[in-house]
Amino acid sequence: MVQTQEKEKRSNVPTARPLEDKVTWRNLPEKKQLLLLALCRLSTPLSNACLLPYLYYLVKSILSDPEHPSAPQHISRLTGLLVAAYPLGQMSTSMIWGRLSDTYGRKPAILAGLTISVVANLAFGFSRSIGMLLFWRVLAGMANGILGVMRTMTAEIVKERRYQARAFLALPLIFNSGRVAALAIGGCLADPVRNIPWLFGPTGFFNVSSNPEGVAWAVKYPYALPALFNGFILAICLVLAALGLRESLPAREKSRDLGLIIGKSISGFVKRKVLRKADSGYTALQIEEGEVLTADVPITASGASTPTRSSSKPSLREIWTKPLLKTLMAFCLLPLHNATFLHIFPVFLSMPTSDNAHPTILRFVGGLGLAAPTVGIFLATLGICGILLQLFIYPRIQKRIGVLGAFRLASSIFPIAYVFAPFLSLLGGHAMAKWPAMVAILFAQVMARTMAIPSSVILLTEAAPQRNVLGTVHGAGNTLSALASATGPVIGGLLLARGIDSGSVGIVWWCWLLVVALGSLAWSFMLDSRDENDVALEPAE
Repeated sequence: MVQTQEKEKRSNVPTARPLEDKVTWRNLPEKKQLLLLALCRLSTPLSNACLLPYLYYLVKSILSDPEHPSAPQHISRLTGLLVAAYPLGQMSTSMIWGRLSDTYGRKPAILAGLTISVVANLAFGFSRSIGMLLFWRVLAGMANGILGVMRTMTAEIVKERRYQARAFLALPLIFNSGRVAALAIGGCLADPVRNIPWLFGPTGFFNVSSNPEGVAWAVKYPYALPALFNGFILAICLVLAALGLRESLPAREKSRDLGLIIGKSISGFVKRKVLRKADSGYTALQIEEGEVLTADVPITASGASTPTRSSSKPSLREIWTKPLLKTLMAFCLLPLHNATFLHIFPVFLSMPTSDNAHPTILRFVGGLGLAAPTVGIFLATLGICGILLQLFIYPRIQKRIGVLGAFRLASSIFPIAYVFAPFLSLLGGHAMAKWPAMVAILFAQVMARTMAIPSSVILLTEAAPQRNVLGTVHGAGNTLSALASATGPVIGGLLLARGIDSGSVGIVWWCWLLVVALGSLAWSFMLDSRDENDVALEPAE
């Protein structure tokens, strides 16, 4: 009797459950699958961000009269079109990719998108007309309409909602890492005859034909090298995804996958040849990662590690609920100003400086006159800060104030960066002042988007009425996001050109970026967050 009472007392004592109470990167389930999926996410920064440091100079190089006084205005308009072409392509295929992935599987959609992306990136580097550049940019965007599929796959791979906030950070984390590398590589590899003369110049290592101008193909196609690098990296990601990524669509999870079979054969061969564990007296245990990391997760009757909602397909009215529509609006407003900034800021840094002899608080022109390698390295350096913020600061903020609170905080920082950014024109000739000012403005914008992007994805996922329509919801979100990302840079490029013409470079910043950012901030208070505590994060370790 006494023993029974003691057992009952012990059974009532709460035991430590670290996997349920504390969510860290270490106990995140399905890390291998998330890594492969995140590597596929590299298609966007490599296709889209790599050209930003040299975009101004690329357009200038194909103009018939690049030294004409009106060239900066013309370049601003054309760069806006080139930047907008990519999300325009995304917008045209996002819903199609979502529906195809709901029917044929997530993995085939991702592999097809990556294949097209490789071709488009390679061809872009060898194009020397605005028409062909636009065509390949649109095609690359169409290929990267799979972003919604990747987000859906993330939610399906990591089914428990308490892990999803950190799981959704994996894609932006790799995106930011890829963006950092793409910006630096794009700036440094652009025009290699001039920027890397010891390799591609007249006396360069690769100038085996002794061409007096440098490596022949690099002279003819000065911006092909970054594209070749992009194509090579994306081809590697394509092979890794084909061999290691598992299908997550419930209806096709058990389907035979030739890529996985080949991948397991290669992995087994490498283990047998390299590790030789049997010879040392150890026995390799074949345990799936998911079985270990979700062993203590409560399993429902259906076998899922999270309660499932109704399995039947809801009607259109049931899908497009009021909370979902409000969240989609917020999801759209964010890239409307963020994509514009990502286009305008590198162009602004590359534009020639102006003396601004008699500036006023609203009327001044000019850029900062930075070279492409300098622009790329500067943007990449601040991008590293974004990665660190995402790893160590965002989880703490999100845990303290929730997903919606983090989104609102980020939305309040954007306007500050946009108000002060154009005043950098007045510091073009003051090296001691312009660099700290540039760092402060870009850091504020990077910090804001680091918090806003993952928060917006989580909010959209939580707004979906059922899990089996996530592909449709994220496809719609990606379509609207792509539309905003296409519209913003076009308007931004036109307003930047108008500002140069009228003698006020701040027009695009104050009349577009600031207005949209303030609208996004106001709209964030229209949103409701459901069960924020279920996705709260512990500080990253």
